[in-house]
Amino acid sequence: MNDLDCKTCHGLIHGYLDHELDAATSARVAEHLTGCAECAYLHEQTRQLMADVKIRAPYYRAPESLSRSLLAGAAARPSVAAGFIRGLRTASGRWWAPAFSALALSLALMLYVVTPSAEQPWLDEAVSSHVRSLMAEHLNDVVSSDRHTVKPWFTGKLDFAPPVFDYAAQGYPMLGGRLDYLRHQTAAALAYRHAKHTINLFILPTAEADRARESLSLRGYNVVAWRRDHLRFILVSDLEKGELEAFGQLIEKGL
Repeated sequence: MNDLDCKTCHGLIHGYLDHELDAATSARVAEHLTGCAECAYLHEQTRQLMADVKIRAPYYRAPESLSRSLLAGAAARPSVAAGFIRGLRTASGRWWAPAFSALALSLALMLYVVTPSAEQPWLDEAVSSHVRSLMAEHLNDVVSSDRHTVKPWFTGKLDFAPPVFDYAAQGYPMLGGRLDYLRHQTAAALAYRHAKHTINLFILPTAEADRARESLSLRGYNVVAWRRDHLRFILVSDLEKGELEAFGQLIEKGL
């Protein structure tokens, strides 16, 4: 009997499509998809979206010079675009510059919106790791609510020292920690509990500049992420968004 529920299946679909799941989990997802029309529909829509993005959207933000490049390129080529521009001339021969500028700006904005941010792969993989940790019952390598036990456990296993705090007094007790991997990079994963909700906090080094906290919902889970002092922090949970944001703020204050 397949005990995979729809919410868990939703969280695994990206990993299933990217062939990132182990054989047993992939088989469970495949079996669930054959018997659940809703999940099968989501699977097909996600597959199509991923295919469209790979074909149509380059994986970088649209450059600020896009409008200038479009204008210069269109004016230099006797193409369909140039013909369209000529059609924007008035009877007096003046350009409809504002109209074309608005068109170019709209195109640039559309490319910016549909192109995933550089953070998206990290967040997506963090959600997949969160789901796997709950399914495989491998939430912790070291089970302890004592930061003086968990923090030394990471020594020698990582090439950085992750900050470890316990927030039991604030309603977020620590359950333990484990080693995890995000985008082939070793990460410290700390598990916390709030009410009946499990929270995974992923910490790993980064050479990128600091970045303020951002919150979003991804594949049915809430995610809070930021960068500070050459460390990347990603919180993932099915906890209510406001409460997860409050926990992220609490962690930042403790750093």
